[in-house]
Amino acid sequence: MKNKLFINREISWLDFNYRVLEEAYDKGNLIMDRLKFLAITASNLDEFFMVRMAGIMDQINVGYSKKSIDGFTPKELLTDLRKITQEMMDRQYTCLAKSIMPELNQNNVFFLNFDELNEEGKDFALHYFRHECYPVLTPQAIDNSRPFPLVKNNRVYLCIMLHDTELKNKDEKDYMVILEIPKVLDRIIALPKSQEAKEFNYIFIEDLISPFVNELFTGYDVKQVTEFRITRNGDLAIDEDEAEDLLIEIEKSIQQRKWGASIKLEVSKTMSKKMKKWLMNELEIEENELYELKGNLDLTCFMKFQGRPEFEDLREPRYIPLMSNEFYGREDIFDVIREKDRLLHHPYQSFNTVIDFVRTAASDPDVLAIKQTLYRVSGDSPIIEALIQAAQNGKQVTVLVELKARFDEANNIVWAKKLEKAGCHVIYGLVGLKIHCKMILVVRKESDGIRRYVHLGTGNYNDVTAAQYTDLGMFTAKESYASDVSTLFNLLSGYSHYTLWKKIEVAPKTLRNAFYLAIEREIDNVKMGEKGKIIAKMNALIDEGIINKLYEASQAGVEIQLIVRGMCSIIPGVPKISENITVRSIVGTYLEHSRIYYFYNQGKEDIFLSSADWMERNLNRRIETLFPVEDEDLKKKIKHIIDITLRDTIKTRLMTETGEYQRIDKRGKELLSCQKYFCEEAQEEESEAARKAMLLSNDMGGKK
Repeated sequence: MKNKLFINREISWLDFNYRVLEEAYDKGNLIMDRLKFLAITASNLDEFFMVRMAGIMDQINVGYSKKSIDGFTPKELLTDLRKITQEMMDRQYTCLAKSIMPELNQNNVFFLNFDELNEEGKDFALHYFRHECYPVLTPQAIDNSRPFPLVKNNRVYLCIMLHDTELKNKDEKDYMVILEIPKVLDRIIALPKSQEAKEFNYIFIEDLISPFVNELFTGYDVKQVTEFRITRNGDLAIDEDEAEDLLIEIEKSIQQRKWGASIKLEVSKTMSKKMKKWLMNELEIEENELYELKGNLDLTCFMKFQGRPEFEDLREPRYIPLMSNEFYGREDIFDVIREKDRLLHHPYQSFNTVIDFVRTAASDPDVLAIKQTLYRVSGDSPIIEALIQAAQNGKQVTVLVELKARFDEANNIVWAKKLEKAGCHVIYGLVGLKIHCKMILVVRKESDGIRRYVHLGTGNYNDVTAAQYTDLGMFTAKESYASDVSTLFNLLSGYSHYTLWKKIEVAPKTLRNAFYLAIEREIDNVKMGEKGKIIAKMNALIDEGIINKLYEASQAGVEIQLIVRGMCSIIPGVPKISENITVRSIVGTYLEHSRIYYFYNQGKEDIFLSSADWMERNLNRRIETLFPVEDEDLKKKIKHIIDITLRDTIKTRLMTETGEYQRIDKRGKELLSCQKYFCEEAQEEESEAARKAMLLSNDMGGKK
């Protein structure tokens, strides 16, 4: 840590991934949940290399050498990051071999090598190879007439060294072949199990294929078979100003991502020096870009494995999101929203309410128009289907699809084309800006005139991640909110420099200044002898301007409690600088994704929800919204969420003044996991709602 007041964002992100890895080591978690966390760390690290490491390498390649605010030049930072990532990957494999595998064995789950199979297992493996693998395997020889092929990003390959048996001179050169493990083959194969056996035995597909690769090379001796895997630069470089058609340009760039420059080579520790040197030369990999690993490559495969039905007792029971008690048993969703503002807390309360909102609007004859932003959606999105149905029903449907949502570009292009084909008006983002705000606007003709219904949220309209991420969403029919949202949709679909908002604040024009003003107001209140307090929950805090404002507030005496899941560049507890700041990170079953901003404001307690983190990209280069929660009942609910989150002692880590994270000392404290608490609370609320509905039904029956 070079600058004592700013932690480097990449180092901070890796620190977050270490916190996830701690969950894989934690024997308090069930074994398949531990395996899931290990797979998450591997997936996170793949993306880190494809985007962050690749970006730093690009800076070095173009000669950029300026120090960032944390005191690192790109070269210095890359050196540190390589050391950290090498250590992290070693710790991942140590966790698997020394901690997870022994516990799997205790639960009668075994991963076997071919040599460990009994005769029945070996017969099965041979049959599987010949009938399932052989037909789809394509060995690729490399010689003068067949150059080294383009190796796919993050795929597992076998590197095979051969010797021609017809050549008597043993000094003849060896022949090299690479063999892709096709994705059509399951990575982990279940071995036959007798009915009375209690053990579950598995083998990796590469361990099953390797003993039989000689069948692919008649007349050659197989001298060595080992795995390798490369990671490529995955960051898209698009010149939006020059692009005549953004959709076509992004489609081209997605293809280029597959063949980006190699930035990391993973190999098995058993690989010979000769084979290693040959691969590094062919892939143009430097020594410090080589990661030698003790075990099967690509730990992300355990994400699918841990979800197998035979392991139901080895992981936490799956929580089923429940209907919000405010919507429970109510037939007309518009009536519920018209009565008062409503809040949903996902995944504890079901995202189906949001889906029903769009579906109801799509089929309601009184609905005239639907407008919605889409950043990331699932592969089989019910929201998309509802919007298509709305267009087919004659509604005016406008959808702002952000094509530049990283790693979801291809998915979003598919949906955008499908929406256009159905008759929706599709807008593909804005030049130089990503549309990251989350909002739905429904325009409805009612007896007293046109009324607009709005949903604003902190998370994406993705039914899959809504069951995995914690987020908040608010429904309102208040005209002041609806007017702002209508204006913002018009701004995004047309031309406007409108910045006079009634309720919301919008990046990149007004949002940063709104945060500055709210922080400065707390400073001013403390200077007048009053209380000053800020509580902020978000995914990342790395914006220099915001951090400096928070340091200023701390020095003035404002109490600041930060809940930051991932990257955090601010350092708490520094004497005379940040003594009034605390930073905590929660890593649990669900990804903490909600953004809540609380300002005491002389007891008025201003509470805002937002799509934006405190990051430079969110405040300067994205369309984001910040919206106030004004309904007193909703404010109580959010204060309750904040209170329970701050009381978490099980999944919380506190950052120290050195920038390190430590688990909370539980001695003498209530043991509380906020995520588990909210699950139980939602279950109690639904039970109470069901009880009331039953009593009402019985009462109505009695009256009849």
